[in-house]
Amino acid sequence: MAYEEQEAKRSRVVVETPTARREYVQTESSHTPERSGISGGTVGVIVVLAVALVTILVLFLMNGQQSETSDLAAQQPAPVPQTTIIQQPAPAQQPPVIVQQPATQPAPVIVNQPATTAAPANNDSTIQSEIDKVLAAESSLTGKGITSTVDNGKVMLVGTVQTEAQKAQAERLVSRLKGVTAVDNQIAVIP
Repeated sequence: MAYEEQEAKRSRVVVETPTARREYVQTESSHTPERSGISGGTVGVIVVLAVALVTILVLFLMNGQQSETSDLAAQQPAPVPQTTIIQQPAPAQQPPVIVQQPATQPAPVIVNQPATTAAPANNDSTIQSEIDKVLAAESSLTGKGITSTVDNGKVMLVGTVQTEAQKAQAERLVSRLKGVTAVDNQIAVIP
């Protein structure tokens, strides 16, 4: 038991009676842990204080070096940049040279073609409004939440209906409209 101290108490009791003599020996021992001097908490506090002290010293030394460097820089005069100016005589001015070429080719003709992208957008909005009218007019498709998107005459239908017949009917109505080139029927059938 190297880490513990052992303390033992021994007591002896003698009882004498006219017929006999009795002796009782009683031993009590107690174990206490050995104290090593410094607890773990004390060591932790000492380490933290040492690190703080070292940090303060390093910062103090660095600040001192910077102030010495700035003092030396302030004492030295700033170097004056040397500039060299070279003067050259101005060249004699010459008149500009003008070259004229004979006109052997006719001037190019620029033809602006009419913009074709504006027509489909306008046509798409017309197709969109026609689709909305046709679907609203059909009583079996009213209130089903069918929406359409038109891009260059191509129509995509989205929504839900209760039967395959309603899905096919919506596609038929839209495909008959003027300007519709294709129909992408994405309508879901949910009974």
